[in-house]
Amino acid sequence: MTPDHSSGDRGQTLPLYIWLTGILLFAAIAFFVFAQAASARNGAQSAADAAALAAAQDSRDELLRGLEGAVGQDGDGDWLTWLRGDGLLGTGASAAAGRLAAANDSTVLGFDPTTVEGHPGYRVAIETRYTVGKSIIPGTETQHARAEAVAVVQPRCTVPADADPKKPVQLDCDGRSVDIDPGHFDPGDLPDASVLFSVHLAK
Repeated sequence: MTPDHSSGDRGQTLPLYIWLTGILLFAAIAFFVFAQAASARNGAQSAADAAALAAAQDSRDELLRGLEGAVGQDGDGDWLTWLRGDGLLGTGASAAAGRLAAANDSTVLGFDPTTVEGHPGYRVAIETRYTVGKSIIPGTETQHARAEAVAVVQPRCTVPADADPKKPVQLDCDGRSVDIDPGHFDPGDLPDASVLFSVHLAK
């Protein structure tokens, strides 16, 4: 009579099944925790990028206003200085960064003017108001994500070396011709700020 080994095989297979199920369950939970943390980090980086860009865009608008006020006035060439991106005060940049951070459910932790390859910019550090969320890892329900970003304002226009601020000047702004005549100047003649200055994140 042949012995019945089926019950013995089932007895050996059950512990292996339980062990493998436990491994898979642990892996699934670990993946979920990792995804939670990654989502929080991505959200923080997006908020930092937006805040830094907002600060730089506010300063770009300030440069255009300064340029409008300087062209046509008798002086020592201040409007060329504005066109090169110099003379920037950034008076509203910090507030602009704070507004964009708040719009992305975050808070500005640090705000510092900086320069990148000679161009003015801002380094912004933020912390999310939301947390990573509850998980099997203790403390994640109170852990906030942090990130920082740097955005710069870069002039697009090439100023001729022999440019005279009291005479008409033709600029090459990334292939677009822009004419400025201080003697017959209307602020409406200037193009949009984005034509004269680019704003971008620093790598």
